[in-house]
Amino acid sequence: MAQTSFPLATGHGSKIVWSRLVWKDARDQMFINKFFGGSDSVINRVTELTKQERGESVRFQLVADLIGDGTIGDNEREMNEESLQNYVDNITIDLIANQVKNTGKLSDQKSIFDFRSLAREKLAYWLANRLDQLAFLTLSGIDYSYNNDGSTRTDSAFANLGFSSDVSAPTSNRHYRVTADASGVYTGLEAGATASVDATDTLSYKAVVDACVKAQRNYMPPLSSGGQDKYVAFISPEGYAQLKKDDDFQRAVTSGGSRGSDNPWFTGGIQTVDGVVFHPHRLVFNTLGAASGSKWGSGSTVDGSRMLLCGRQALGMIDLGPPEWNEKTFQYGTQQGISVDKMFGMKKPKFYNVNTGQDEDFGVMAIDHAI
Repeated sequence: MAQTSFPLATGHGSKIVWSRLVWKDARDQMFINKFFGGSDSVINRVTELTKQERGESVRFQLVADLIGDGTIGDNEREMNEESLQNYVDNITIDLIANQVKNTGKLSDQKSIFDFRSLAREKLAYWLANRLDQLAFLTLSGIDYSYNNDGSTRTDSAFANLGFSSDVSAPTSNRHYRVTADASGVYTGLEAGATASVDATDTLSYKAVVDACVKAQRNYMPPLSSGGQDKYVAFISPEGYAQLKKDDDFQRAVTSGGSRGSDNPWFTGGIQTVDGVVFHPHRLVFNTLGAASGSKWGSGSTVDGSRMLLCGRQALGMIDLGPPEWNEKTFQYGTQQGISVDKMFGMKKPKFYNVNTGQDEDFGVMAIDHAI
């Protein structure tokens, strides 16, 4: 009996083409993509495997700054070299995948080429969005069993990813909370404790200034741009709105930036204040989706968010090439299915801080505040 089936992208070359197209679309949509780079970037992206016994993980190099005073004059240099504090960590890799399937030739009334294009569009967005979600959760030290809005993640295997067990809470010198009096006047930064966040503990310009001081004092390596040290702040839209309503922040932006209509206050562009580049994003961790009783504050009813102040190597990401594209048919060739999977790994690097005598998150500081 004769039957009609859709042409499949079974050829190796065709699969590679579609894989690269999906990855290009995903990279274009991925928020974290703009922060990829080497060891001098917010996200240290590693694309090559390093040989080791554990095949499911990749070595990640973390090099701290030199701390010795060196030698002077004509004094002996040989045998007085300082050892590079080279910290080697492993980032476990795993695979995430998603699939789409059409309902059949008759109901769809679309060619396979239309379906492939639609699948490419939807799968690329899914991949970009999930990588963004996991990156923010990893930086924030929030378990993958939660969504980025604090709600519980359902019907998801993300909590079982190979690198999910490496997600760790912010370390003591990298975790603070904004404090304010009953009228909302800022009083300082205290040690991070979500149960102690009050509804009046909102972000302010003074809190940002103090956070930068904490970062510098606690040896968090800054980024270098144009000969200047800078930090990147990932902040929720609500937290960013709090800053824009703050009189001190307004003055810092309008007086410190360029004059006239090009000032970012008027253009709505990304704002740099006191060496901090602010990037608001909806996936920055918050509790808006958490049920009452599962939020922050003494009664677990206060909504909060975790601003992330980032320097160099805040996040390590293993990126092992484009996703793989696979197709198959169902129901005697009348239905088409497409699957995309991506192999990668993420970890928030730590190093042993000889000045504090304890392990520290290397390049990220968490600032909790009410929203």
